[in-house]
Parts: sequence; C-alpha cells; structure tokens
Amino acid sequence: MTAPQAYRGESIGLPESGPASLASSGPRAGALLIDAIASILIAGLVVQIFHHGHSHDLTTRLPKSWSLIPFALDYIVGMLVAGRTLGMYFCGLRIIRVDDQSQPVNPWRAVLRTFLLMLFVPAVVWDKDGRGLHDRYSDTAVVRS
Repeated sequence: MTAPQAYRGESIGLPESGPASLASSGPRAGALLIDAIASILIAGLVVQIFHHGHSHDLTTRLPKSWSLIPFALDYIVGMLVAGRTLGMYFCGLRIIRVDDQSQPVNPWRAVLRTFLLMLFVPAVVWDKDGRGLHDRYSDTAVVRS
C-alpha cells in the first residue's frame, strides 16, 4: 500500500507551492474565461466583417460556434509557441509536460488537450491532483509560472 500524497502534484513530481506547482482552479478558470471572451470577440469581429451590410438582425451577426476556431488556435498555437494561452499569460500560468518538464508540449499533445477541453466534460472531471481528464490524457499539467 502506498502512502497518501501530502499535497496536490506530489505524485507527479511537482513542488508544493511557488513556481511550477500545480495551479489551483481559480486562476485556471480565470484564464479560461479570458480565452473564451477573447475568442468570442475575435469571432464576432470576423462575423461582422463578413456580414457587413447583409442583415441588421443581431442573431445573424453573433459568432455562435465560430468562436471555437480562435479558441482552438489560441490553445494549440499558444501551447506550441509559448507554453501558454493568452489567458494563462495574464493569470501567471503555463502548461508543462508531466513526463519531461524540460521539453515543450508537442503538437499531438496540444491538439489532444485542446480537443478534449472543447468537449468540456473532461475539463470538469478532476483527479486527486486537481488535473482535468484533458490534462491526464495528454500527460500535461497547468502550473504557476
């Protein structure tokens, strides 16, 4: 029988607090909210540009599911280029690989994590470390930067 972990992240080799420790749900939710709002605004701008003069009905000019495109791009490109999304930057977070923290997140992990996050359910089902299923399946973790 193994001893219970003393703190979140101990089982995956992360420090208890400070930089590189697991991020709590508050900053993670804040980062997600920033990313979602930015994606809606970008999609809304694009929809406005392409619907300019076609209709004055507000419902035809809302971004709807189009906001998923800038959202996915923010996550995939952000993970590959900077190790974080726009929202994570403002909330002081970054994404790491659990198996080799010295290596950046690779493309297949970035795409898998983003796809699962967009399904939403994996993001709200957490393990004992507070990592969502999207992090578990892509072997990533959101940590404080």
